[in-house]
Amino acid sequence: MKDMLKDILTNLFLICLGSVISAAAIKGILIPNQFISGGITGLALIVYYIFPVIPIGVIYFIMNIPLYVLGWLSIGQRFFWYSLVGVMVFSLAVMLPIPVFHIHDKILAALLAGIISGGGSGIILRSKGSAGGLDILSIMLLKRYSIRLGTTVLAFNACLLIFAAFRFSLESALYVLIYMFVTSQVLNVVVTGLSQRKAVMIISTRWADINRQIIDKIERGVTIVRGQGGFTGQETHILYSVVTFQELSRLKYIVRQVDPRAFVVVTETMEVMGYGIGNQPHW
Repeated sequence: MKDMLKDILTNLFLICLGSVISAAAIKGILIPNQFISGGITGLALIVYYIFPVIPIGVIYFIMNIPLYVLGWLSIGQRFFWYSLVGVMVFSLAVMLPIPVFHIHDKILAALLAGIISGGGSGIILRSKGSAGGLDILSIMLLKRYSIRLGTTVLAFNACLLIFAAFRFSLESALYVLIYMFVTSQVLNVVVTGLSQRKAVMIISTRWADINRQIIDKIERGVTIVRGQGGFTGQETHILYSVVTFQELSRLKYIVRQVDPRAFVVVTETMEVMGYGIGNQPHW
C-alpha cells in the first residue's frame, strides 16, 4: 500500500511539474511572440489568436475530449486518469499570470521555447500519463509500431506548420519550425536519451574470458552465438550484450585488457524491453 501511494504521488508530481513547465513556454514565449505550438496545443493557439475572448485553457481542454476517448479504449484506464489530471493541470496553468520572457531575438525565443517545452513534455511522459493532446497518439504509435515519440510529433506538426505559413506568414512559420525541431529533440532525450541502451557484439578468440568478466564486473547478461568466419572458415563465438551508456566504457576497457585484437561493434537501440535493462516508461 505504501509503495502504491508513493508511485501515485511520484506520477502526479511529474505530471504537474511537466505541465507547469510546458505552460511557461506557451504563456511566457509563444503567445507574446505570436508563435504557434505543435499538436493540439498548436490548434488551440490558432483558435485563440482568432478568437482571443476564449481562454486558451478552455480551448485546449475541449479539443482533448476525443483523444481521451481514444486513450481510454486503446491505452488503458490508468493512463486515462493520470492524463486527465495532466490536461486539467495544463489547462489551468496556461491561464495563470505567468511572467513573459523578454527575448527580442525571435530565433533565440524559439530555441528557448523548444528547450522548455520539450523538457516539460518529456517530464510528463516519464510518468504513467500525459498532458493530453498529441501525447496520447504518440504513445499509441510507440507501443504498436515502435515509432519514436519525437518523430510522431515532428511529422504531425509539419502539417500544422504548412497551415501556419499560409494563415500567418512564412517567416513566422520558420521560427515555429525551429521551435518544433528543438522540442522534438529535447523530448527524445528526456524520455529515452538519458536511459539510452547500447547493443554490443564482440568477436574474439578469448570470448570465454570476456564473457565471464562482463557477467562478474558489469553484471549484465551475455548471449553467446556460434558463428563461422567468412574468409577463414573457422568456427567462432560471438558475444552479444546490451548495456547502459554509462557501462559502455567499462565494457570496452574489459575487452581491450583481455584481447586488444577483438572485433567490437556498438550500435544504438531504439528501445529495450526486459527486466533489469529495459528503458521504456511504463505506460
